[in-house]
Amino acid sequence: MGYEQKILPHYTYDDYVQWEGRWELIDGIPFAMSPAPVPKHQRVSSSLNYELVGAVRRSQCKNCFVYEPLDYKVAEDTIVQPDLLIVCGKINKPFLDFPPVLVVEILSPSTALKDRHAKFGIYESGGVKYYLIVDVDKETIEIYLLTEGKYLLMEKDIKEPVDFSFEDDCSVSVLFNEIWK
Repeated sequence: MGYEQKILPHYTYDDYVQWEGRWELIDGIPFAMSPAPVPKHQRVSSSLNYELVGAVRRSQCKNCFVYEPLDYKVAEDTIVQPDLLIVCGKINKPFLDFPPVLVVEILSPSTALKDRHAKFGIYESGGVKYYLIVDVDKETIEIYLLTEGKYLLMEKDIKEPVDFSFEDDCSVSVLFNEIWK
């Protein structure tokens, strides 16, 4: 047993649901989701939510829905709360227990490293088809597509509509430059 295993506590979902406030749990280690996001982060999140919901509705995808943060239980000791996500399929538990088709993380100074590294790996290995990293300061969006088990950068600094394919008959087109206005 390594030294770190002797001194670091290891938490699970059963512990997580008892905590007050907003938390994420990655490999048994808790991360507080505070302070609250700054106004620009919230404005971009709201605009992006509006664009994604509109795109899904226009596509008439009957099985896909846009969610704001909810618990995505990846494993007993890993629960994350993406800023936005698109889920195709019914959620039958108080948490999501299967991969969403699209995840959005909006960078903030306190979460950027976690979003770019730990969560990148979690979403990639968990089979999340699209991972979007939004930088509100640079006004860019990195769109990663899962290809043969690895994320490949599709686009960055989007000016034209981007097409996403979720299920056999479900594809959406999103105009991202509207979110910066």
